[in-house]
Amino acid sequence: QVQLVESGGGLVQAGGSLRLSCAASGSITSIDAMGWYRQAPGKQRESVAVIIRVGSTNYADSVKGRFTISRDNAKNTVYLQMNSLKPEDTAVYYCNVVAKVGVHPYAYWGQGTQVTVSS
Repeated sequence: QVQLVESGGGLVQAGGSLRLSCAASGSITSIDAMGWYRQAPGKQRESVAVIIRVGSTNYADSVKGRFTISRDNAKNTVYLQMNSLKPEDTAVYYCNVVAKVGVHPYAYWGQGTQVTVSS
């Protein structure tokens, strides 16, 4: 099994910054991809940013130029640096990790951390 522990959410004014962290632990053989998703009230969960093991990244258009995803492979940790935050970034942010415990990869989710951006 894989456990994900998220931290770093909170309340911030528009234009401010927050940094989210997500640490994976357990009987991990390897981690293929790590990413962040978010879900605002009344909306579907959407991908925010993803980073694969070799470092390639992908961002939602709405966060390009403002958010940066990074990972520390030695610590099995993924980060999301969020700058120039907007009220529309308000959501519960979920960490997602695609990891192999045995042979096959599975997707694991964190418990979610609330990010609230006030105008």
